[in-house]
Amino acid sequence: MSAGLRRRLAGRLRVALPPAEAFRLFTPYGERDWVEGWEPRFPERVTDDTEPGTVFQARADGAATTWIVLHREPGRSVSYARLREGVHAGTVGVTLAAAERGHSDVTVTYDLTALTAEAEADLAAFAAGYPAFLRSWEDAIAAHLGEAP
Repeated sequence: MSAGLRRRLAGRLRVALPPAEAFRLFTPYGERDWVEGWEPRFPERVTDDTEPGTVFQARADGAATTWIVLHREPGRSVSYARLREGVHAGTVGVTLAAAERGHSDVTVTYDLTALTAEAEADLAAFAAGYPAFLRSWEDAIAAHLGEAP
């Protein structure tokens, strides 16, 4: 493998809900409301999908990613470890802060390491498209909340 396989990315989006309400949108069950095709599968029944230690899997682009809840402060932050076997591993964090007009500023951080040289190009492309990726989240959430574009 070559050097530079790790990418640390951070960006911000705005959600038209206060943090206590917006928090749910960034949980495994809550993302189903605005992420097309998102259907987390839990190996055991859970009553709180943000309890630290909770494990779930989700499929995207034909591959399964395993997620583990690392930490949560309801209404403020949640973080996950994630592993797409043979592709990349790392963490995802979401932090919410109150903004004007009852909205939330949401900071999303991805810290991913490619596990193979082949995966490095995909991770570099993800990093290059990260601002657009977060804009797509903002747009999808706004549409879910019934906001005009």
